[in-house]
Amino acid sequence: MAQTIKRGGKGVRRSAAARGTARKVDKAKAQTGTALDAAMRWLPFTEEQLHRVFLILIFAALAGLVWIVASLAGVPALAQAQMAGVAANAGFEVRRVEVRGVEHMNELKVYERVLGERDRAMPLVDVAAVRSDLLGLSWVKDARVSRQLPDTLVVDIVEREPHAVLRKSDRLVLIDGTGAELEPISVAAAKGRLIVSGPGAAYQVPDLTRLLDAAPALKPQVTEAEWIGNRRWNLTFKTGQVLALPQGEKPSATALISFARLDGVNRLLGGKVAIFDMRAPERIYMRIPGRSQELAANAKERK
Repeated sequence: MAQTIKRGGKGVRRSAAARGTARKVDKAKAQTGTALDAAMRWLPFTEEQLHRVFLILIFAALAGLVWIVASLAGVPALAQAQMAGVAANAGFEVRRVEVRGVEHMNELKVYERVLGERDRAMPLVDVAAVRSDLLGLSWVKDARVSRQLPDTLVVDIVEREPHAVLRKSDRLVLIDGTGAELEPISVAAAKGRLIVSGPGAAYQVPDLTRLLDAAPALKPQVTEAEWIGNRRWNLTFKTGQVLALPQGEKPSATALISFARLDGVNRLLGGKVAIFDMRAPERIYMRIPGRSQELAANAKERK
């Protein structure tokens, strides 16, 4: 009787190795399951809650994908337009513009920037863009734009305060306390205001204000301040007399305070001296017009 021998059958050794590998896999699976169970016990929520979190994340991702596709298709813009149309038909449309806080500037310039929103549905008014446009006006320090339903757009303006006049080569310009230019001004309108001049003087206005505040008795007497060589000030008083100050914030303040004390005792302002030069430390040089000619004439006579 013939015996059939199967080819490719496993030998004894191969079978034993396969059984050993299977036991290792089962053991690893058991260990992994035990580690996962231990980790789950340390978590502050149950396995069911964890599954819910994963489901929520999946749904959120799907919703985000749907929103992106809808945005690319223009669905949100269409819905916004429809909502704006409904609001306009219900009376929620810009019919009036109310401007508040304007005192010095031309109010018409504010209306020019805002009236473009007239007859626009309230939901379509971009108040941030309107505010940004208003901040481009030289007089506007800050602005707030709000909707007053059903039909009014309210604009609250915070103006810059006029502080001094900047003398340029061809005109006079009103500036605020930071040196920001507000608008051109006539000679007549500039009368009584502090005149600031010199290259780069506008940037030094805050420092000039602190300097003059150091001598409050003299401050009202100063009519002009000239920034010299981008390093120091010459002050002109109502009497036409000039005080040359040293460079540096502290030295110039010290010199101005010393001059204020000397004027309080000796009445320097209103006298014959045209220029008081305090650039040298601890010294003051006084220049009297025609004094050199007078001294020369006296010397001649003595000869």
